[in-house]
Amino acid sequence: MEIINLNSESAETKSSDSAQKSQKNEITDIKSAVKNQNRVNVFIDGEFSFSLDIAQVVDYHLKIGKNLEPSEIEKLKRASVYGKLYAQTLEWVLTRPHSIKETRDHLKNKLFKLNIDNKRRAENRERAKTDPEFKKLARDYKIRTREREVYTEEDIEQVISKLAEKGYLDDRNFATWFIENRFASKGVSEKRLRLELTEKGVDAGLIEELLANSPRDEAEEIKKVIKKKGNKTDSQKLFAYLIRHGFSIDLSRELVAEFYRDTTDF
Repeated sequence: MEIINLNSESAETKSSDSAQKSQKNEITDIKSAVKNQNRVNVFIDGEFSFSLDIAQVVDYHLKIGKNLEPSEIEKLKRASVYGKLYAQTLEWVLTRPHSIKETRDHLKNKLFKLNIDNKRRAENRERAKTDPEFKKLARDYKIRTREREVYTEEDIEQVISKLAEKGYLDDRNFATWFIENRFASKGVSEKRLRLELTEKGVDAGLIEELLANSPRDEAEEIKKVIKKKGNKTDSQKLFAYLIRHGFSIDLSRELVAEFYRDTTDF
């Protein structure tokens, strides 16, 4: 008969308890990131766990010696991904004005490429497990096998919402800038401006309002094109070019004929 000692702990239980004791989920260090001084690296039980921006560290009341629940660590790792995405997107929108749709498309395109890259890295990792030659090659040539952090579409919407709330994303400001600067020296038709702004997600009513109040004049825009191309082509090709780019047929015909009669006004 097998005698079971109810007062003794199994080796498996002791091992589990030992592992739990060795992993306290304690923040053991918080160091400034090397590449970005606005972010810090957080170490748990002596090992790097995630990075956050300084504001996030304050918001989450993190400090050395604080113990975290596993669920809290996962939440902070998600916050880390979001924080990086927000910082990168803010840097992108500050390069020039962008529309909300343009920004959303930019982030979704990055996410698509990121997922493809991670798939390739995962394939490299699995291949390295069974192919010693590839494993050596991966090590020697630093072939990536570790997957990168992936943000979600929910993260994208939260970033866009926050940037819009702070005024960094504003379709009116973007459309105003776009109308003033698009082909400013080359000439552009209202039809083309309207089409391009629509493709970038700007509301039709807003487009009409801004175009109606724009200082850009159709005749002056046509003259810009004629001045640039008039001496390089004949009148028929120039007229066809203007029509293809959305300029008024009657006004284009009139100004092209005027140019080939007398170029002094151009």
